[in-house]
Amino acid sequence: MKIVIAPDSFKGSLSAREAGLAIERGVRRAIPDCETIIVPMADGGEGTVSCLVEATDGRLVQTTVKDPLGREVQAEFGILGGGETCVIEMAASSGLYLIGAEERNPLLTTTYGFGQLIKAGLDEGCRQFILGLGGSATNDGGAGMLQALGADLLDKDGHNVGLGGAELAHVTDIRTELMDPRLIESTFIVACDVGNPFCGPNGASYVFGPQKGATPEMAAQLDESLGRFADVIERTRGYAIHDIPGTGAAGGLAGGILAFLNAGLDSGIDIVMEVTGLERRLVDADLLITGEGRIDSQTAEGKTPCGVARLAKKHLVPAIGLAGSVGGGIEALYEEGLAAVLSIVNGPMTLEEAMSRTAELLEQASEQAVRVYNC
Repeated sequence: MKIVIAPDSFKGSLSAREAGLAIERGVRRAIPDCETIIVPMADGGEGTVSCLVEATDGRLVQTTVKDPLGREVQAEFGILGGGETCVIEMAASSGLYLIGAEERNPLLTTTYGFGQLIKAGLDEGCRQFILGLGGSATNDGGAGMLQALGADLLDKDGHNVGLGGAELAHVTDIRTELMDPRLIESTFIVACDVGNPFCGPNGASYVFGPQKGATPEMAAQLDESLGRFADVIERTRGYAIHDIPGTGAAGGLAGGILAFLNAGLDSGIDIVMEVTGLERRLVDADLLITGEGRIDSQTAEGKTPCGVARLAKKHLVPAIGLAGSVGGGIEALYEEGLAAVLSIVNGPMTLEEAMSRTAELLEQASEQAVRVYNC
């Protein structure tokens, strides 16, 4: 029997690789002579860099950049095997986890550090970029990124505006003459798994702003500022991003990338599956096991378990999803290719206990799942 193991990370507990090894141990307890192939997964968020670097025998690079509030922080990005492609998680420089709950304020946070990471990738000789946008603390429409790359964002008096989402309200002109010329030679793929537009009721500010610290009043202010910024972009670039699905990702960062870089938006899990070669691993497979910390109604919106199940279904390979917790609305996942969704929690326990025992619980759950499948 051949079983492909393709989990995402169990955030706060195990990396995707560690989760895969735990599942493999359970599989081998049920079927000792089973052929197993571990393919760690990610969907463009946390773990994407390590997943792709490992899959391609690449390398990690550390550099110093600005965090969301402009303080210096060490950040890591990846160079894939071959040395031509740079993979960056924007959360490494501009992520919510870098600031305390009391510091969350999207009027002030910036994507400047993300632009610095792109510049560092250019310095490494890369001209192809994969950009993961999950976990953002920002709502500046990519303005900080543009400033780090040399763009001038000018107010009505011709002065450069400051950093942060609130500063967008003052932008009346965008000058790109001094942007890094190497950007013209480069291509960018944005891992984007949300369909929200740049601004409006379903845009970045109203939908994602609250989790970044925005009050209802702040969200309205930020949305208005993003709308004005989009107007300036349309006037200076001839490109209207206001209503394009996906441009609201990471506080509008996706829109800024789309408008100013040679970029395309793609599903994060699709990018990872292609780079890791998951499809060819599924040839002649009997079963696929995937999983992540929580599987619920949102999983069908481009999360790892849904993406890999779709690919398995294409090859007529049944798929099982394992999760730390299972929410409602998972019925749609059965149509996508998941044969079953199973919680690994096997008795009453606190969240802290479950997270500390994730490897053990995954091992037990995968053993039981394979025993049922193989009986």
